[in-house]
Amino acid sequence: MIPVQEREQTDDRRSAWAVFLVFLRLGLTSFGGPVAHLGYFREAFVTRRRWLSERAYSDIVALCQFLPGPASSQVGMVIGLSRAGYRGALAAWLGFTMPSAIVLVVLAMGLSGAGNQVPAGLLHGLKVAAVAVVAQAVWGMARSLCPDAPRLTLMALAATAVMLAPSPWCQVAVMVAAGLAGARWFRPAQAQAHEPLPIPVGHGAAIGFLLAFFVLLVGLPIAHRLFPGQWLAMADAFYRAGALVFGGGHVVLPLLQAAVVPTGWVDNDIFLAGYGAAQAVPGPLFTFAAFLGGAMRAEPSGWVGGMLCLVAIFAPSFLLVFGALPFWERLRRNAGAQAALAGVNAAVVGLLVAALYQPVWTSAIHAPADVALALLALVALAAWRVPPWLVVLACALAGWGLAPS
Repeated sequence: MIPVQEREQTDDRRSAWAVFLVFLRLGLTSFGGPVAHLGYFREAFVTRRRWLSERAYSDIVALCQFLPGPASSQVGMVIGLSRAGYRGALAAWLGFTMPSAIVLVVLAMGLSGAGNQVPAGLLHGLKVAAVAVVAQAVWGMARSLCPDAPRLTLMALAATAVMLAPSPWCQVAVMVAAGLAGARWFRPAQAQAHEPLPIPVGHGAAIGFLLAFFVLLVGLPIAHRLFPGQWLAMADAFYRAGALVFGGGHVVLPLLQAAVVPTGWVDNDIFLAGYGAAQAVPGPLFTFAAFLGGAMRAEPSGWVGGMLCLVAIFAPSFLLVFGALPFWERLRRNAGAQAALAGVNAAVVGLLVAALYQPVWTSAIHAPADVALALLALVALAAWRVPPWLVVLACALAGWGLAPS
């Protein structure tokens, strides 16, 4: 008689459909942000199903931390790719991403359509919840990514620069400068070689994916200048956000805010309310792009705008993951690349500090009651480990209840 575990592994075919079903379950239940997602993935694919060894999984996480974009989603793409090829990567992304994206587009259409009918206190409570969520992210990332005085200093300099010059290009310059500083001053121990994975991407195809990444990064702004239009403008803004953000979903906040609020695409109140609501759904925080696309004032909006922005912000992740995997062993052994990454990670925390102040704090905290509510939400998240969706819901109700009648 075949043991249950062996029978399960035998029946678990290497098909895109099997990958999709596993990631769909994770997409419906994975609350808690990128770090929690990586824990869910390890339990599902290393401990329970044994699709990967512990070392292989660690190498995948290391690669995706090195690349810009949503690390947890990229880890899922690599797992799907190694299990069922390109279709497996797409299946993993769809299963993990679409549940929260659908919910957020529906919410965006409801908020945009309701207009003044949505209670102001409810929106305000969602914005206060965003303060607590971003503050928790700042604290957690600072503890792990800024463990010494040089990296704390680099974090402070990055935050200062971005607050004094709040533009997407300043953020890019800060990241580049931080990488150069890290390569010069931060020297980690030599890394060990990673365990090989069954990745069906050759070096020629990888170079093609990387070229496509840079062609789109440079070509979309040019195309928008030559052919002005809302479609190209949205694709350019969200592709650039997905291509230039290190550190995951929280760090994309300032780039997206700079792209959609000053241009008048989305009201700042709706932006922050949606960001708070994004904490209440499972799956990757980058699905916040679907909310913004759904809430656009100009066409395309609704379902079309939501899917356009969602695909645009995740497209760089697919291209970078497929392009980087065949070269990962060489990068993994390179101490200089790891040192540069240490500097970039410190700057990521600085960007998050700047985002915590503007626009999150300045738009949500106006009275002592707001400070108290944000503090209680932070304690609930960080000390009592209350699920983020419950904290967000409680803040929304509290903001509604505390609003003057």
